[in-house]
Amino acid sequence: MASSILRAIGGAASFAAALAALSGALPAAPLHAVVPDMAREDRWVAQVAPQVVVGDVVWLSTRLRPRVLAIYTKPSGAAKGAVIVVHGLGVNPDWDLIGVLRTALADRGFATLSVQMPVLAADAPAADYVDLYPEAGARLSAALAWLHRRGYAKVAIVAHSLGAAMTDAWLAHGGGRANAGASAQAGAIAGAAGPDIIAWVPVGMAVPFTLRPGIPVLDVVAGGDLPAVLASDRDRARQLAGDRCSHGVTIPGTDHFYAGAEARLVDVIAPFLGDVFGGRCAAAGGRSGRPQR
Repeated sequence: MASSILRAIGGAASFAAALAALSGALPAAPLHAVVPDMAREDRWVAQVAPQVVVGDVVWLSTRLRPRVLAIYTKPSGAAKGAVIVVHGLGVNPDWDLIGVLRTALADRGFATLSVQMPVLAADAPAADYVDLYPEAGARLSAALAWLHRRGYAKVAIVAHSLGAAMTDAWLAHGGGRANAGASAQAGAIAGAAGPDIIAWVPVGMAVPFTLRPGIPVLDVVAGGDLPAVLASDRDRARQLAGDRCSHGVTIPGTDHFYAGAEARLVDVIAPFLGDVFGGRCAAAGGRSGRPQR
């Protein structure tokens, strides 16, 4: 699947350039100036929904799309917390790495809600995805509201690649707060996120944060990640909050898609989430350096 994504947009160099162009851009266009490829999403639904074995298919709703596919996976015991899982460019909420994250984190005690983000046609220029940021934000708000209705007051986000950029734009526009609603175009505010989104794990993010995060962040990159991801790593490190948990991690011996290294990625993310939901991040004393795992 990773190779097919790269072929569709002209290879790793084009993908890296597209992510660099996309990730830091906050949408200035009117809401829904460009709409997702609904037919392609329907094909994902037809392909993915019947094959879900672990977890339950649920439906979210936005103004643009009344039925948005999501997969809810509960741990066997009491949940330590809830995590929204966000996929990258042009795939689905059970795609390779995302399927592993949503199920493995549930095995570690976290309820997960993996959400279908808006997609364009397979041959659409990757740079066009920035026009989908408003709808992406609406879906993240819908996911947060869905989890609230089921009793999860505090929620974290784990987002890969373009999904991390979409999350960054949503948080920078006020998403993740109790009264943010489904708007992805509220005015930018100081500090990303608020009392409802309590932590964020961007995996393979290609640019600096739009706003300095005001919550614990675990910034994960692969040793062989895309050039745009590696080039922006130092800038993001300088922007991390000064809490006890925020830090960056490099996972060597793998690339942007973590094929064969999914378990190592989970081993990095799960303890961070455990510290967050366990209330062990508030004190000052951010970590220095970027450990290799």
